[in-house]
Amino acid sequence: MNSVDPQPQDDSLLKFIDYARSALSPEADEDPDPNGNGSETARPSWNWIVSRILKTCSAYSSGVTAAILLSDLSQAWHEQNRDRPMKKMPECVRELRKKHKRRKLPNTVTIDSIYEKNFLSLKSVLEAVIVDVYVLPGTKIYMLSLGDFWSTNTIDLYLHQKYYDLINPTNGILNKGRQIFLTGCYLRASGGGSRCPRLLPTEYLVVLLDEDDDADAMLLAAQFCSDTFSSVSLDAFSKNVYYSLYARIEHIGPLEVLGESGTLQRKQITLVDDDGTKLQFVLWGEQVVLTNLLSLGSMLALDKPYIASSADNAAGTSAEVSLEFGSATQLFLVPVVQHKEQLCIALRPNRRQGSRLLSTIDPSQSTQVSQVSLPCDSHGSIDFSSYPFQSYVSDLRDKMTGVSLYGVVTSIIKERCTTEAIFSLKIEDTSGAIWTRLHFVKYWSLGRLSLGHTVYISGLTCSMTKRKGFQLNRCHNSLEAIWSENTGGASFFNLSCLPALLNSSCLHKLTKLSDLSSQTTCTQIVHIRLEMAQFHLSTRFSHAVCGHLVTEQPMGVSECSFCNENCDEVVRTFHLKVTLADKSGKVLAWCTGHTATEILQISPDEFFKLPEEEQFMYPSSLHNERFKVAIVNCNREGSGSGDALVLETEGTSWEITRALKCD
Repeated sequence: MNSVDPQPQDDSLLKFIDYARSALSPEADEDPDPNGNGSETARPSWNWIVSRILKTCSAYSSGVTAAILLSDLSQAWHEQNRDRPMKKMPECVRELRKKHKRRKLPNTVTIDSIYEKNFLSLKSVLEAVIVDVYVLPGTKIYMLSLGDFWSTNTIDLYLHQKYYDLINPTNGILNKGRQIFLTGCYLRASGGGSRCPRLLPTEYLVVLLDEDDDADAMLLAAQFCSDTFSSVSLDAFSKNVYYSLYARIEHIGPLEVLGESGTLQRKQITLVDDDGTKLQFVLWGEQVVLTNLLSLGSMLALDKPYIASSADNAAGTSAEVSLEFGSATQLFLVPVVQHKEQLCIALRPNRRQGSRLLSTIDPSQSTQVSQVSLPCDSHGSIDFSSYPFQSYVSDLRDKMTGVSLYGVVTSIIKERCTTEAIFSLKIEDTSGAIWTRLHFVKYWSLGRLSLGHTVYISGLTCSMTKRKGFQLNRCHNSLEAIWSENTGGASFFNLSCLPALLNSSCLHKLTKLSDLSSQTTCTQIVHIRLEMAQFHLSTRFSHAVCGHLVTEQPMGVSECSFCNENCDEVVRTFHLKVTLADKSGKVLAWCTGHTATEILQISPDEFFKLPEEEQFMYPSSLHNERFKVAIVNCNREGSGSGDALVLETEGTSWEITRALKCD
C-alpha cells in the first residue's frame, strides 16, 4: 500500500464535513487536546459526522441544505453528549460517575432525553443506577428510582416480579448505588393525570457486578463458581436441578429469521467457562433485545438458565445442550473494562482539519503533533470508531476495528467456491488502495454499485492474514479489511447514486465537462444538455437484486455476471449511451436503470410496448433537453466479475449515476 501523505481533493462533501466538525466544536478545533488526554466528547468523530450526514441525505431524497444538516448534527450531538450541572445529580450517581470507565452501549438513551421526548423505544438501553428502592403505598409493588451518568432527572421503574427476591433491606443486591442495564421497556408517558413518566416492568434486566467489590466477589464465588458447563445435564434439569453458571461472552451471533413465515427470531451467544468449555446461550423472539445489554469479553453469570437440547433448537453446536433465557432466569454481568491506547497523530499543515497517524508521516515535514485515546481490547485491537479524523488506506494496520474509509471502487469480484455471499471490493483513496471483503447475510443488498462510484464504508476490521494462491493478493501475509453486514456500526453508502446529492448544493460544486480528465476520481456534478451526435439505446434485462445486466443462458436461464449466479428476479431496463454537452465541451457517457429512465422520461416497459417506428423516433424528442447529472470515471481495472462491469461500459469512460431534469 502507498504510504504517501494524500493531498486534499476538490471534494465538496469532504469540505462540508470539515466545516460541520468545526462548527459543532470550534473550541476543540482550536486546541486539539494539547495535553494528550484524548477526550472522546471534546468533538464528534469524523466517522460520526459522515454517517449522520449520509443518513439525513438518505431520508431527504429531494435534497438538504447546510442549515438542515447542521441543525440535525447539532441536536444529535447535544443529545449524545449532554452533561448537566452536577449539583442536581443524585449523590450516589455522582460518586459512581467518578469511577465510570465503560463506554456507552450502542442503543443507550439518557433519562433526560426520555423526559424531553416523552418516548422510549423497546430497543433502547438504559444504563441506570438505583437511587432508591421503595414500595408503592398500600401495595406490595416494588419501585426502583433510577438515575444515570448523563442526566439530572431520575425515573421510576415498576420492578418485574422475577427480581423481587433480589431485594432485601439489609443485604439485597438491588439496593441504592447498584448499577443495572435494562431494555424492552414500555413507557407510561406523562399526561392523563400522571405528573411524570414511569417505566413499566421488564424482565430484560441485567444486574452489574464488580469483581473488585468484596460483597460482589463473595456472591460470585458462593453462587456461580461451583457449576461448570461440563456438569450441565439435560436429565438432571428435567428432575428440577438448577444451575448457576459463570462464563465469558466470546461471540454474539447475527439475528436469524426462522420459520416458514419468517416471523421467528433467534440470536445465539457463545459462552466460554473457566475450563474452556463452550455452550450456546440462545435467545428467541422478543428476548433478542437482551443482546443490546451484552458486550464481547464481559463475564456473564446466569442463575437458573433453561436447559434445552441442542438438537431440538438447531443451535449448531457439538454440545448436547444449550442455555436459554427462561421464566426463572436472572442475569448478572461483570462488564469488560475498556483499556485505551494513546496514538500520536500529526495534523497536516496543508489541511488544518486533516490528520495522519504519526507512523505514516515523513519526519522531515513540519507538523503539529497531538494525541488521541482510543479503546483497546484484551487482544490489542484498537477501536477506531471514535477516531476524530478521516482514516486513509495508508493508515490501516493490523488489529484495527471500527475503521471507516471514503474512496472510489476500482474493482469488484464475487468470491467463488463458497456458499456464502462474499464480495471483494478494491477501494482507492488519495493515499492508496486496499481490497475489502464484504460478508452479506444472504446476498448482495447494497443496490447498484459499479466501477468509479464513490463510497463510504464503516465498521471495517483490519488484520494480517495468511493467504495462499488467492487471486486478489498472492502474498502469504497481507492486510485484510473485512466488513460484515450484520456487525454493529457497519454501514455502506454509495454517494454516486445518492438522490439527495444533486439537490444539495452544500455537498457539491458544479463542474464543467472540460474539467473532466482521466485523473478525475470523485463524483462530479454537471449541468448538461443532450445531443444526438451519438445516441445508442437498447432495452435489456438486469438482476433486480444488484441492478447489473444479465445474460441469457440455454434453457431460458438468466445469469448475473456480477453476482455469479443464476437469477429469477430480472427486470427490463435501458442501456443508454448519449453525448452530453455544455458550453465548455462534449463527453460521451452511458447509464442504465433508474438514471436512464429519468433521462428518457419513460419506463422500459412502456418504451418496449411502443411501435418500432415510435421507438426509432423517440430519441429526437430529447435533443437539447437539459439535466443536472452526477458523473463518474468508470475507466477502471477489471478482473473476475469486474470484466463484466467493464463490458457494461462498452468502451465509454463516463457513467451517469444520477440525473435530474432541469425545468
